[in-house]
Amino acid sequence: MSNSSGYNPDVLSCIANLSSDEVFTPPQLVNRILDLLPVELWSDEKATFLDPGCKSGVFLREIAKRLNKGLESQIPDRQERMNHIFMNQLYGLAITELTALLSRRSVYCSKSANGRYSVCESFNTPEGNIRFGRVEHIWEGGRCVHCGASKVNYERGSELESHAYKFIHTDKPRGLFKMKFDVIIGNPPYQLSDAGFGESARPIYHLFVEQAKKLNPRFLTMIIPSRWFAGGKGLDEFRESMLADDRLRSIDDYLSASEVFPGVGLKGGVCYFLWDRDNPGICQVTTHFKDWPVSTASRPLLERGVDVFIRFNEGLSILKKVAAVENGKPDSLSLPGSKRFDRLVSSRKPFGLETTFKGKVAKGTGDILVYQHGGTAYISRNSISTGAHLINKWKVFIGRAAPGTGNRDTYPHKIISTPFLGEPGTISSETYLCIGPFDTKNQAESVLSYLTCRLTRLLILLHKPSQDTTRKVYSFVPTQKWTKRWTDEDLYAKYGISASEIAFIEKVVRPMDLSGDSEVNDE
Repeated sequence: MSNSSGYNPDVLSCIANLSSDEVFTPPQLVNRILDLLPVELWSDEKATFLDPGCKSGVFLREIAKRLNKGLESQIPDRQERMNHIFMNQLYGLAITELTALLSRRSVYCSKSANGRYSVCESFNTPEGNIRFGRVEHIWEGGRCVHCGASKVNYERGSELESHAYKFIHTDKPRGLFKMKFDVIIGNPPYQLSDAGFGESARPIYHLFVEQAKKLNPRFLTMIIPSRWFAGGKGLDEFRESMLADDRLRSIDDYLSASEVFPGVGLKGGVCYFLWDRDNPGICQVTTHFKDWPVSTASRPLLERGVDVFIRFNEGLSILKKVAAVENGKPDSLSLPGSKRFDRLVSSRKPFGLETTFKGKVAKGTGDILVYQHGGTAYISRNSISTGAHLINKWKVFIGRAAPGTGNRDTYPHKIISTPFLGEPGTISSETYLCIGPFDTKNQAESVLSYLTCRLTRLLILLHKPSQDTTRKVYSFVPTQKWTKRWTDEDLYAKYGISASEIAFIEKVVRPMDLSGDSEVNDE
Protein backbone atom coordinates (compact mmCIF):
# COMPACT_ATOMS: atom_id res chain seq x y z
CA MET A 1 0.00 0.00 0.00
CA SER A 2 1.38 3.40 -0.91
CA ASN A 3 1.72 6.11 1.66
CA SER A 4 0.45 9.30 0.03
CA SER A 5 1.47 11.45 2.99
CA GLY A 6 5.08 10.34 2.81
CA TYR A 7 5.00 9.54 6.53
CA ASN A 8 6.98 6.45 7.44
CA PRO A 9 6.35 5.69 11.11
CA ASP A 10 8.94 3.97 13.26
CA VAL A 11 7.48 0.61 14.22
CA LEU A 12 9.16 0.82 17.62
CA SER A 13 7.19 4.00 18.31
CA CYS A 14 3.93 2.17 17.64
CA ILE A 15 4.51 -1.22 19.23
CA ALA A 16 2.30 -2.18 22.16
CA ASN A 17 3.78 -2.94 25.55
CA LEU A 18 3.90 -6.49 26.85
CA SER A 19 2.52 -5.33 30.21
CA SER A 20 3.09 -2.67 32.85
CA ASP A 21 5.91 -4.91 34.11
CA GLU A 22 7.75 -5.06 30.77
CA VAL A 23 7.47 -1.68 29.07
CA PHE A 24 8.83 -0.95 25.60
CA THR A 25 10.80 2.28 25.27
CA PRO A 26 9.89 4.85 22.59
CA PRO A 27 12.86 5.87 20.37
CA GLN A 28 12.42 9.54 21.28
CA LEU A 29 12.95 8.73 24.94
CA VAL A 30 15.94 6.52 24.15
CA ASN A 31 17.64 9.41 22.40
CA ARG A 32 17.03 11.75 25.33
CA ILE A 33 18.76 9.19 27.53
CA LEU A 34 21.63 8.77 25.06
CA ASP A 35 22.11 12.53 25.08
CA LEU A 36 23.30 12.18 28.69
CA LEU A 37 26.41 10.32 27.56
CA PRO A 38 29.60 12.11 26.45
CA VAL A 39 29.52 12.86 22.74
CA GLU A 40 33.04 11.49 22.26
CA LEU A 41 31.71 7.97 22.88
CA TRP A 42 30.11 7.96 19.43
CA SER A 43 33.52 8.29 17.75
CA ASP A 44 35.26 5.73 19.96
CA GLU A 45 35.67 2.48 18.05
CA LYS A 46 36.60 0.64 21.25
CA ALA A 47 33.58 1.74 23.31
CA THR A 48 31.31 -1.15 24.31
CA PHE A 49 27.61 -1.05 25.18
CA LEU A 50 25.34 -3.55 26.97
CA ASP A 51 21.55 -3.59 27.25
CA PRO A 52 20.87 -6.28 29.89
CA GLY A 53 17.08 -6.25 29.41
CA CYS A 54 16.40 -6.09 25.67
CA LYS A 55 12.75 -6.00 24.66
CA SER A 56 12.66 -4.26 21.27
CA GLY A 57 16.38 -3.61 20.73
CA VAL A 58 15.71 0.11 20.46
CA PHE A 59 18.63 1.15 22.71
CA LEU A 60 21.15 -0.83 20.66
CA ARG A 61 19.60 0.32 17.40
CA GLU A 62 19.82 4.01 18.31
CA ILE A 63 23.38 3.57 19.61
CA ALA A 64 24.30 1.91 16.32
CA LYS A 65 22.99 4.94 14.41
CA ARG A 66 25.21 7.27 16.42
CA LEU A 67 28.27 5.07 16.12
CA ASN A 68 27.72 4.68 12.40
CA LYS A 69 27.90 8.43 11.99
CA GLY A 70 30.64 9.02 14.57
CA LEU A 71 33.03 6.42 13.12
CA GLU A 72 32.77 7.49 9.48
CA SER A 73 36.22 9.08 9.41
CA GLN A 74 37.92 6.19 11.22
CA ILE A 75 36.23 3.40 9.26
CA PRO A 76 35.20 4.97 5.91
CA ASP A 77 33.80 1.80 4.34
CA ARG A 78 30.18 1.54 5.47
CA GLN A 79 29.92 -2.25 5.49
CA GLU A 80 33.21 -2.62 7.33
CA ARG A 81 32.00 0.00 9.81
CA MET A 82 28.69 -1.80 10.37
CA ASN A 83 30.43 -5.13 10.84
CA HIS A 84 32.75 -3.61 13.42
CA ILE A 85 29.96 -1.89 15.36
CA PHE A 86 27.68 -4.90 15.61
CA MET A 87 30.43 -7.47 16.18
CA ASN A 88 32.59 -5.55 18.66
CA GLN A 89 30.59 -2.79 20.32
CA LEU A 90 26.93 -3.71 20.86
CA TYR A 91 25.68 -6.46 23.19
CA GLY A 92 22.31 -7.39 24.62
CA LEU A 93 20.51 -9.88 26.85
CA ALA A 94 16.89 -10.39 25.81
CA ILE A 95 14.24 -10.96 28.48
CA THR A 96 12.28 -13.57 26.47
CA GLU A 97 12.73 -15.63 23.34
CA LEU A 98 10.19 -13.42 21.58
CA THR A 99 11.96 -10.18 22.48
CA ALA A 100 15.26 -11.73 21.38
CA LEU A 101 13.83 -12.19 17.88
CA LEU A 102 12.29 -8.72 17.93
CA SER A 103 15.55 -7.13 19.12
CA ARG A 104 17.61 -8.87 16.44
CA ARG A 105 15.10 -7.82 13.82
CA SER A 106 15.30 -4.16 14.83
CA VAL A 107 19.08 -4.10 15.38
CA TYR A 108 20.36 -6.40 12.60
CA CYS A 109 17.32 -5.99 10.30
CA SER A 110 17.00 -9.78 10.47
CA LYS A 111 15.72 -12.12 13.16
CA SER A 112 18.89 -14.12 12.50
CA ALA A 113 22.12 -12.19 12.98
CA ASN A 114 23.77 -14.33 10.28
CA GLY A 115 20.76 -14.30 8.02
CA ARG A 116 20.66 -13.28 4.37
CA TYR A 117 19.28 -9.82 5.13
CA SER A 118 21.37 -9.01 8.19
CA VAL A 119 23.18 -5.66 7.97
CA CYS A 120 26.18 -7.34 9.61
CA GLU A 121 28.10 -9.84 7.47
CA SER A 122 30.45 -11.12 10.20
CA PHE A 123 28.22 -13.19 12.50
CA ASN A 124 28.29 -16.96 12.23
CA THR A 125 25.45 -17.62 14.69
CA PRO A 126 21.76 -16.66 14.52
CA GLU A 127 21.86 -14.89 17.87
CA GLY A 128 24.77 -12.56 17.14
CA ASN A 129 25.48 -10.48 20.24
CA ILE A 130 21.83 -10.41 21.38
CA ARG A 131 21.48 -13.47 23.52
CA PHE A 132 18.65 -15.29 25.18
CA GLY A 133 19.02 -18.45 27.19
CA ARG A 134 16.22 -19.76 29.34
CA VAL A 135 17.11 -20.00 33.00
CA GLU A 136 15.02 -21.18 35.93
CA HIS A 137 14.39 -19.70 39.33
CA ILE A 138 16.20 -21.23 42.29
CA TRP A 139 13.66 -21.80 45.05
CA GLU A 140 14.29 -21.48 48.74
CA GLY A 141 11.48 -21.11 51.24
CA GLY A 142 8.98 -20.60 48.45
CA ARG A 143 10.90 -17.71 46.89
CA CYS A 144 13.57 -17.35 44.23
CA VAL A 145 16.90 -16.60 45.88
CA HIS A 146 17.80 -14.16 43.11
CA CYS A 147 14.65 -12.14 42.39
CA GLY A 148 12.17 -13.11 45.13
CA ALA A 149 9.57 -14.50 42.72
CA SER A 150 6.86 -16.64 44.28
CA LYS A 151 7.29 -20.37 43.67
CA VAL A 152 3.51 -20.78 43.66
CA ASN A 153 3.17 -18.28 40.82
CA TYR A 154 6.35 -18.79 38.79
CA GLU A 155 7.17 -22.49 38.96
CA ARG A 156 5.82 -23.48 35.56
CA GLY A 157 6.42 -25.77 32.64
CA SER A 158 8.81 -25.18 29.78
CA GLU A 159 5.95 -24.06 27.55
CA LEU A 160 5.58 -20.83 29.57
CA GLU A 161 8.06 -18.01 30.16
CA SER A 162 9.85 -18.39 33.47
CA HIS A 163 10.53 -14.63 33.84
CA ALA A 164 13.84 -15.63 35.40
CA TYR A 165 15.84 -12.89 33.73
CA LYS A 166 19.36 -14.04 33.00
CA PHE A 167 21.18 -10.86 34.01
CA ILE A 168 19.94 -11.00 37.60
CA HIS A 169 19.90 -14.78 38.00
CA THR A 170 23.62 -15.21 38.44
CA ASP A 171 26.14 -14.42 41.14
CA LYS A 172 28.81 -13.83 38.50
CA PRO A 173 27.49 -11.34 35.92
CA ARG A 174 30.98 -10.91 34.46
CA GLY A 175 30.75 -14.46 33.14
CA LEU A 176 27.81 -13.63 30.87
CA PHE A 177 30.00 -11.98 28.20
CA LYS A 178 33.48 -12.29 29.74
CA MET A 179 34.29 -8.68 28.92
CA LYS A 180 34.07 -5.18 30.35
CA PHE A 181 31.57 -2.59 29.20
CA ASP A 182 31.92 1.15 28.96
CA VAL A 183 28.17 1.74 29.04
CA ILE A 184 25.32 -0.31 30.50
CA ILE A 185 21.98 1.07 29.44
CA GLY A 186 18.37 0.04 29.23
CA ASN A 187 14.82 -0.17 30.51
CA PRO A 188 14.68 -3.26 32.73
CA PRO A 189 11.55 -5.20 33.73
CA TYR A 190 9.97 -3.37 36.64
CA GLN A 191 8.24 -5.98 38.78
CA LEU A 192 6.99 -9.51 39.19
CA SER A 193 3.30 -9.80 39.96
CA ASP A 194 2.12 -12.17 42.66
CA ALA A 195 -1.48 -11.39 41.73
CA GLY A 196 -4.00 -13.73 43.25
CA PHE A 197 -1.73 -14.91 46.02
CA GLY A 198 -2.33 -12.23 48.60
CA GLU A 199 0.66 -10.06 47.74
CA SER A 200 1.22 -7.03 45.58
CA ALA A 201 3.87 -6.89 42.86
CA ARG A 202 7.52 -7.20 43.84
CA PRO A 203 9.90 -4.65 42.30
CA ILE A 204 12.90 -6.11 40.48
CA TYR A 205 14.25 -3.15 38.48
CA HIS A 206 16.66 -2.29 41.30
CA LEU A 207 18.26 -5.72 40.91
CA PHE A 208 19.27 -4.81 37.35
CA VAL A 209 20.84 -1.56 38.57
CA GLU A 210 22.72 -3.30 41.37
CA GLN A 211 23.94 -6.07 39.06
CA ALA A 212 25.08 -3.49 36.49
CA LYS A 213 27.13 -1.70 39.14
CA LYS A 214 28.95 -4.97 39.88
CA LEU A 215 30.27 -4.86 36.30
CA ASN A 216 31.76 -1.42 37.05
CA PRO A 217 31.05 0.27 33.71
CA ARG A 218 32.20 3.81 33.00
CA PHE A 219 28.58 4.88 32.62
CA LEU A 220 25.28 3.39 33.74
CA THR A 221 21.94 4.81 32.69
CA MET A 222 18.51 3.22 33.01
CA ILE A 223 14.88 4.30 33.08
CA ILE A 224 13.07 2.96 36.14
CA PRO A 225 10.02 3.78 38.30
CA SER A 226 10.50 6.78 40.58
CA ARG A 227 9.04 5.01 43.62
CA TRP A 228 12.54 4.12 44.81
CA PHE A 229 12.97 7.73 45.91
CA ALA A 230 11.21 6.90 49.19
CA GLY A 231 11.99 3.16 49.38
CA GLY A 232 9.51 0.60 50.63
CA LYS A 233 8.79 -3.04 49.62
CA GLY A 234 12.33 -4.28 49.19
CA LEU A 235 13.68 -0.93 48.00
CA ASP A 236 15.01 0.57 51.25
CA GLU A 237 18.59 -0.69 50.88
CA PHE A 238 18.60 0.25 47.20
CA ARG A 239 17.37 3.76 48.01
CA GLU A 240 20.02 4.20 50.66
CA SER A 241 22.83 3.06 48.39
CA MET A 242 21.68 5.19 45.46
CA LEU A 243 21.17 8.35 47.49
CA ALA A 244 24.58 7.94 49.12
CA ASP A 245 26.33 7.37 45.77
CA ASP A 246 27.96 10.58 44.54
CA ARG A 247 28.50 9.01 41.12
CA LEU A 248 24.79 9.49 40.42
CA ARG A 249 25.20 12.71 38.45
CA SER A 250 21.77 13.38 36.93
CA ILE A 251 18.14 12.37 37.41
CA ASP A 252 15.34 13.27 35.02
CA ASP A 253 12.09 12.72 36.89
CA TYR A 254 8.72 12.49 35.12
CA LEU A 255 5.80 12.93 37.51
CA SER A 256 3.49 11.17 35.07
CA ALA A 257 4.70 7.95 33.44
CA SER A 258 2.28 8.46 30.56
CA GLU A 259 4.45 11.32 29.33
CA VAL A 260 7.13 8.84 28.28
CA PHE A 261 5.12 5.60 28.12
CA PRO A 262 1.73 6.50 26.59
CA GLY A 263 -1.07 4.34 27.90
CA VAL A 264 0.96 2.71 30.67
CA GLY A 265 -0.44 2.85 34.20
CA LEU A 266 2.57 3.26 36.46
CA LYS A 267 1.98 4.93 39.81
CA GLY A 268 4.56 7.37 41.06
CA GLY A 269 6.07 8.32 37.70
CA VAL A 270 9.37 7.28 36.15
CA CYS A 271 12.91 8.60 36.01
CA TYR A 272 16.12 8.00 34.15
CA PHE A 273 19.54 8.60 35.64
CA LEU A 274 23.20 8.83 34.71
CA TRP A 275 25.81 7.14 36.90
CA ASP A 276 29.35 8.28 36.06
CA ARG A 277 32.02 6.07 37.61
CA ASP A 278 34.98 8.42 37.23
CA ASN A 279 33.39 11.82 37.95
CA PRO A 280 31.67 11.97 41.35
CA GLY A 281 29.87 15.12 42.43
CA ILE A 282 26.46 16.56 43.19
CA CYS A 283 23.44 15.58 41.11
CA GLN A 284 21.52 17.59 38.53
CA VAL A 285 17.83 17.00 39.26
CA THR A 286 15.29 17.84 36.55
CA THR A 287 11.52 17.58 37.00
CA HIS A 288 9.18 17.19 34.03
CA PHE A 289 5.41 17.48 34.01
CA LYS A 290 3.40 18.23 30.88
CA ASP A 291 3.24 21.96 30.22
CA TRP A 292 4.92 23.01 33.46
CA PRO A 293 8.26 24.79 33.08
CA VAL A 294 11.07 22.26 33.40
CA SER A 295 12.71 22.62 36.82
CA THR A 296 16.45 21.88 37.14
CA ALA A 297 18.71 22.20 40.18
CA SER A 298 22.14 20.85 41.13
CA ARG A 299 21.94 19.56 44.68
CA PRO A 300 22.85 16.68 47.01
CA LEU A 301 20.55 13.70 46.74
CA LEU A 302 20.34 13.48 50.52
CA GLU A 303 19.77 16.60 52.55
CA ARG A 304 20.96 16.65 56.14
CA GLY A 305 18.44 15.08 58.49
CA VAL A 306 16.46 13.38 55.68
CA ASP A 307 16.52 9.77 54.52
CA VAL A 308 14.44 10.22 51.35
CA PHE A 309 14.95 12.07 48.11
CA ILE A 310 13.04 15.38 47.94
CA ARG A 311 11.35 15.10 44.58
CA PHE A 312 10.40 18.71 43.85
CA ASN A 313 13.17 21.30 43.64
CA GLU A 314 10.68 24.01 44.64
CA GLY A 315 9.42 21.84 47.47
CA LEU A 316 12.91 21.59 48.94
CA SER A 317 13.15 25.34 49.51
CA ILE A 318 9.74 25.30 51.22
CA LEU A 319 10.70 22.36 53.41
CA LYS A 320 13.90 24.13 54.45
CA LYS A 321 11.90 27.15 55.60
CA VAL A 322 9.51 25.02 57.64
CA ALA A 323 12.31 23.03 59.26
CA ALA A 324 14.34 26.15 60.07
CA VAL A 325 11.44 27.65 62.01
CA GLU A 326 10.79 24.43 63.91
CA ASN A 327 14.34 23.31 64.70
CA GLY A 328 16.29 26.56 64.52
CA LYS A 329 18.89 24.94 62.23
CA PRO A 330 18.85 26.22 58.65
CA ASP A 331 21.10 23.38 57.47
CA SER A 332 18.99 20.49 58.79
CA LEU A 333 15.58 19.26 57.69
CA SER A 334 14.90 17.01 60.67
CA LEU A 335 12.20 18.01 63.14
CA PRO A 336 12.59 17.80 66.93
CA GLY A 337 10.79 14.83 68.43
CA SER A 338 8.23 17.03 70.17
CA LYS A 339 7.38 18.70 66.87
CA ARG A 340 6.79 15.59 64.76
CA PHE A 341 3.21 15.16 63.60
CA ASP A 342 3.86 11.55 62.59
CA ARG A 343 3.97 10.64 66.29
CA LEU A 344 0.24 11.38 66.43
CA VAL A 345 -0.45 9.01 63.53
CA SER A 346 -1.14 5.36 64.19
CA SER A 347 0.54 2.44 62.48
CA ARG A 348 -1.44 0.07 60.28
CA LYS A 349 -4.40 -1.64 61.93
CA PRO A 350 -4.74 0.91 64.76
CA PHE A 351 -7.34 -1.30 66.47
CA GLY A 352 -6.12 -4.66 65.22
CA LEU A 353 -8.79 -5.06 62.53
CA GLU A 354 -7.90 -6.08 58.96
CA THR A 355 -9.05 -4.19 55.87
CA THR A 356 -11.35 -7.12 55.12
CA PHE A 357 -13.08 -6.86 58.51
CA LYS A 358 -16.88 -6.81 58.37
CA GLY A 359 -18.66 -5.88 61.57
CA LYS A 360 -22.21 -6.40 62.74
CA VAL A 361 -24.99 -4.53 60.98
CA ALA A 362 -27.05 -3.93 64.12
CA LYS A 363 -25.72 -2.43 67.33
CA GLY A 364 -25.86 -4.63 70.39
CA THR A 365 -25.25 -4.01 74.05
CA GLY A 366 -21.64 -2.97 74.66
CA ASP A 367 -20.93 -2.46 70.95
CA ILE A 368 -18.98 0.46 69.46
CA LEU A 369 -19.05 1.95 65.96
CA VAL A 370 -16.43 0.80 63.44
CA TYR A 371 -15.49 2.76 60.32
CA GLN A 372 -14.71 0.01 57.84
CA HIS A 373 -14.23 -0.35 54.09
CA GLY A 374 -17.50 0.64 52.44
CA GLY A 375 -19.21 2.19 55.47
CA THR A 376 -19.80 1.56 59.16
CA ALA A 377 -20.62 -1.41 61.38
CA TYR A 378 -20.46 -2.46 65.02
CA ILE A 379 -18.21 -4.62 67.18
CA SER A 380 -18.09 -5.53 70.85
CA ARG A 381 -15.84 -3.18 72.81
CA ASN A 382 -14.51 -6.13 74.79
CA SER A 383 -13.05 -7.70 71.63
CA ILE A 384 -10.72 -4.72 71.05
CA SER A 385 -7.35 -4.93 72.77
CA THR A 386 -5.17 -2.92 70.36
CA GLY A 387 -5.53 0.87 70.55
CA ALA A 388 -7.81 0.71 73.57
CA HIS A 389 -6.45 4.06 74.82
CA LEU A 390 -7.91 5.75 71.73
CA ILE A 391 -11.46 4.47 72.02
CA ASN A 392 -12.81 7.01 74.51
CA LYS A 393 -10.91 9.95 73.04
CA TRP A 394 -11.49 12.35 70.16
CA LYS A 395 -9.42 11.56 67.05
CA VAL A 396 -9.20 12.06 63.31
CA PHE A 397 -9.54 9.18 60.84
CA ILE A 398 -7.85 9.27 57.47
CA GLY A 399 -7.63 6.71 54.68
CA ARG A 400 -4.46 4.62 54.53
CA ALA A 401 -4.59 4.88 50.73
CA ALA A 402 -5.22 8.09 48.85
CA PRO A 403 -7.39 7.51 45.76
CA GLY A 404 -6.39 9.35 42.61
CA THR A 405 -2.72 9.91 43.44
CA GLY A 406 0.41 8.29 42.14
CA ASN A 407 -0.40 7.95 38.44
CA ARG A 408 -2.69 10.96 38.24
CA ASP A 409 -2.00 12.90 35.06
CA THR A 410 -3.35 16.23 36.27
CA TYR A 411 -2.33 18.54 39.07
CA PRO A 412 -3.35 19.87 41.48
CA HIS A 413 -4.68 16.88 43.44
CA LYS A 414 -5.53 16.26 47.07
CA ILE A 415 -2.55 14.13 48.20
CA ILE A 416 -4.54 12.49 51.00
CA SER A 417 -8.04 11.10 51.31
CA THR A 418 -10.64 13.19 53.11
CA PRO A 419 -10.07 13.12 56.88
CA PHE A 420 -13.00 13.09 59.28
CA LEU A 421 -13.66 13.34 63.00
CA GLY A 422 -13.83 10.27 65.19
CA GLU A 423 -15.98 10.74 68.27
CA PRO A 424 -15.32 8.98 71.56
CA GLY A 425 -16.58 5.43 71.30
CA THR A 426 -15.57 4.94 67.64
CA ILE A 427 -12.77 2.91 66.04
CA SER A 428 -11.74 1.85 62.53
CA SER A 429 -10.47 -1.07 60.51
CA GLU A 430 -7.11 -1.07 58.71
CA THR A 431 -8.76 0.96 55.94
CA TYR A 432 -8.04 4.05 58.04
CA LEU A 433 -5.22 5.40 60.17
CA CYS A 434 -6.06 7.08 63.45
CA ILE A 435 -4.61 10.47 64.42
CA GLY A 436 -4.75 11.32 68.10
CA PRO A 437 -5.76 11.01 70.86
CA PHE A 438 -7.24 14.42 71.73
CA ASP A 439 -9.07 15.45 74.87
CA THR A 440 -11.56 17.80 73.24
CA LYS A 441 -13.54 18.12 70.04
CA ASN A 442 -11.98 21.55 69.45
CA GLN A 443 -8.47 20.04 69.40
CA ALA A 444 -9.52 17.35 66.92
CA GLU A 445 -11.20 19.97 64.71
CA SER A 446 -8.00 22.04 64.81
CA VAL A 447 -6.06 19.04 63.49
CA LEU A 448 -8.73 18.46 60.87
CA SER A 449 -8.39 22.04 59.64
CA TYR A 450 -4.59 21.65 59.55
CA LEU A 451 -4.84 18.62 57.28
CA THR A 452 -6.97 20.56 54.81
CA CYS A 453 -4.23 23.20 54.38
CA ARG A 454 -2.35 22.99 51.11
CA LEU A 455 1.05 23.53 52.74
CA THR A 456 0.45 20.62 55.13
CA ARG A 457 -0.44 18.33 52.26
CA LEU A 458 2.57 19.46 50.20
CA LEU A 459 4.82 18.42 53.10
CA ILE A 460 3.09 15.03 53.04
CA LEU A 461 3.62 14.76 49.27
CA LEU A 462 7.37 15.32 49.64
CA HIS A 463 7.58 12.02 51.53
CA LYS A 464 4.90 10.17 49.56
CA PRO A 465 5.84 8.35 46.33
CA SER A 466 2.59 6.44 45.81
CA GLN A 467 -1.01 6.17 46.96
CA ASP A 468 0.04 4.58 50.25
CA THR A 469 -0.34 7.09 53.09
CA THR A 470 1.41 5.36 55.95
CA ARG A 471 2.59 7.06 59.13
CA LYS A 472 6.05 7.78 57.71
CA VAL A 473 4.72 10.12 54.99
CA TYR A 474 3.94 12.63 57.78
CA SER A 475 7.63 12.85 58.74
CA PHE A 476 8.07 16.38 57.35
CA VAL A 477 4.87 17.72 58.93
CA PRO A 478 5.36 19.69 62.18
CA THR A 479 2.80 19.80 64.96
CA GLN A 480 1.03 23.04 65.80
CA LYS A 481 -0.91 24.36 68.78
CA TRP A 482 -4.34 22.75 68.52
CA THR A 483 -6.21 25.81 69.78
CA LYS A 484 -7.49 27.31 66.51
CA ARG A 485 -8.75 26.58 63.02
CA TRP A 486 -5.67 26.60 60.79
CA THR A 487 -5.57 28.21 57.35
CA ASP A 488 -2.90 28.36 54.69
CA GLU A 489 -2.59 32.07 55.28
CA ASP A 490 -1.61 31.33 58.89
CA LEU A 491 1.01 28.81 57.78
CA TYR A 492 2.39 30.92 54.93
CA ALA A 493 2.94 33.79 57.37
CA LYS A 494 4.48 31.57 60.06
CA TYR A 495 7.04 30.02 57.71
CA GLY A 496 7.73 33.00 55.43
CA ILE A 497 6.50 31.30 52.25
CA SER A 498 7.09 33.55 49.24
CA ALA A 499 4.59 34.42 46.51
CA SER A 500 6.34 32.17 43.99
CA GLU A 501 6.38 29.31 46.50
CA ILE A 502 2.67 29.81 47.17
CA ALA A 503 2.05 29.65 43.42
CA PHE A 504 3.93 26.34 43.27
CA ILE A 505 1.95 24.90 46.19
CA GLU A 506 -1.33 25.87 44.58
CA LYS A 507 -0.21 24.32 41.31
CA VAL A 508 0.45 20.99 43.00
CA VAL A 509 -2.18 20.75 45.75
CA ARG A 510 -5.85 21.45 45.21
CA PRO A 511 -8.15 22.91 47.86
CA MET A 512 -9.95 20.60 50.27
CA ASP A 513 -13.37 21.67 51.45
CA LEU A 514 -14.63 19.28 54.10
CA SER A 515 -18.22 20.38 53.63
CA GLY A 516 -18.18 19.15 50.03
CA ASP A 517 -15.55 16.41 50.07
CA SER A 518 -16.33 12.82 50.80
CA GLU A 519 -14.75 9.42 50.48
CA VAL A 520 -16.93 8.81 47.45
CA ASN A 521 -15.66 11.71 45.36
CA ASP A 522 -12.07 11.55 46.61
CA GLU A 523 -10.10 11.63 43.35
